[in-house]
Amino acid sequence: MLRLPATEFGLAKLVFKDIFPIVHRELDYWEERANSIPNEELRIQARASIANKAFHCEGGSILALLAGDNKTKVIQFIVAYQTISDYLDNLCDRSTSLDPKDFALLHESMKHALNPQAELKNYYEQREDQNDGGYLADLVKTCQEVLRDLPHYEEIQPYLFELCGYYCDLQIHKHVIWEERVDRLQAWFETYRHRLPEGMTWYEFSACAGSTLGIFCLVSYAVRPRFRNDLAKDVRDAYFPYVQGLHIMLDYFIDQEEDRIGNDLNFCFYYESEKKMIERLCYFLEQANLDIEKIPDSRFHKMVNQGLVGIYLADGKVAEQKDVKTHVRKLLKQGGFRSYFFYWNCKVYYAMRKVSKRTG
Repeated sequence: MLRLPATEFGLAKLVFKDIFPIVHRELDYWEERANSIPNEELRIQARASIANKAFHCEGGSILALLAGDNKTKVIQFIVAYQTISDYLDNLCDRSTSLDPKDFALLHESMKHALNPQAELKNYYEQREDQNDGGYLADLVKTCQEVLRDLPHYEEIQPYLFELCGYYCDLQIHKHVIWEERVDRLQAWFETYRHRLPEGMTWYEFSACAGSTLGIFCLVSYAVRPRFRNDLAKDVRDAYFPYVQGLHIMLDYFIDQEEDRIGNDLNFCFYYESEKKMIERLCYFLEQANLDIEKIPDSRFHKMVNQGLVGIYLADGKVAEQKDVKTHVRKLLKQGGFRSYFFYWNCKVYYAMRKVSKRTG
């Protein structure tokens, strides 16, 4: 019988002892692959995505605890899938291409990664930089291999495709030429507005679409031998929109200075004031916790949700941004003891990893 941690201390112990070492073993493998990419531009972006966004894999992989003894396989999927996401985000953010056809083709890899029957193609066909030495294809195949063995893949497939569809559409709209981005995102939002909670804005919907957490949660449950008929839909409803939206708004929250410098679209910039932004972040956290109560293992999900607040706010980028730093305490207070707990534990963990890399 699967036993999930019942306390923050138990969760932290498992995360740092059993989850993060597997995550970093997988990331080390993909980093080595990235280092050998023949094309310089693709190599630079692949390496940068791992170096700067490893905490995305760390945070997402906590959900692999739901898989019990199969957590290693699920972590392989989560790290590979999140690495595709971060790599493509870098390619779209930092490349000279502004072609929606290019972005659409690149992100077909994320759809194929969720379909074990899909045939791979040249995802770089619409851009100048081509030869990645099989890097992206191997990431896709790693995901496919894990999903091929899932006992309940058929039950989760429709929701995997739905959440991935939102994600890929977002990446296309948000990376085209500046003059078109907001108009495209607003028009896209209008097609889904009737399905969304009242009061949600186009930029908040965009944030909800930009997370992979719902996908990771579905895969983690689908390895279990017992799987009730309506569980996949319940998990989708619990994670989308508010859990996913909180996750991505926190990501944008800590990236504000970086995005200003890079002239990148950041959804935090569209709030009428910083006060309103923090109010909405707190509201998303509150609603996420309410939605989580409707699925099994709700205590665990709530711990992870509140823990992610601490994990994001502990990132080194926060200390370098005075405006962002001033709001940390309010967000941690809204998250409660669990957010504070993971905030300080991650601060210590990141400091120890820095020392270890310097001395090792």
